[in-house]
Amino acid sequence: MGIAVWIAIFLLTVSVHEISHGYVAYACGDPTAKQAGRLTLNPLRHIDWFWTIVFPCLLYFTTAGHFAFGMAKPVPVDFSKLRRPKRDMIWVASAGCIANFALAVTLNLLFRFTGYTIFLYAIYFNLGLAVFNLIPLPPLDGSRILAGCMPVQWARRFLKIEPYGFVIILFLYLSGGLFYFIIPGINLFCRMLDVPLLRLN
Repeated sequence: MGIAVWIAIFLLTVSVHEISHGYVAYACGDPTAKQAGRLTLNPLRHIDWFWTIVFPCLLYFTTAGHFAFGMAKPVPVDFSKLRRPKRDMIWVASAGCIANFALAVTLNLLFRFTGYTIFLYAIYFNLGLAVFNLIPLPPLDGSRILAGCMPVQWARRFLKIEPYGFVIILFLYLSGGLFYFIIPGINLFCRMLDVPLLRLN
């Protein structure tokens, strides 16, 4: 039952993250995600073989079951269709992380009310997904936020490294550098929510 609840929370979390991007993009003038059928809570529309399945399993087994998080398939966004592309890019990119923080706050209320550890793990997962996406490395959300704050020419050059982003993320994971950013970030927000800090040992 615990595993089933965890899988449900996992799929809900990554789906809400991507739906938030799509809805904000739609509100800002881009219907691409809506036309692709991605504005739905149906997790089958959001599953990505690597980010939703392989990556969480790698984290789970390499930390002896102490920590795992993953992502859904990114929703398609055509930034050229946004009414104010430079400004709206920041809002669209921020939406997923804001949604995860909001979910963490809600889950914290459930954790305090019930005392169920599964909700505490779900808080860590939501915070981990948000912090991970804030890394300013294409194609993560943090890179879009940073690009939206840059002059257009700089932003274009910066976003050109996106084809190599996956390799860089994998290197950071294998070298252990990824955890030096994510774990302190999670614990920063854990202190704000007054929940136990995440420890991997």
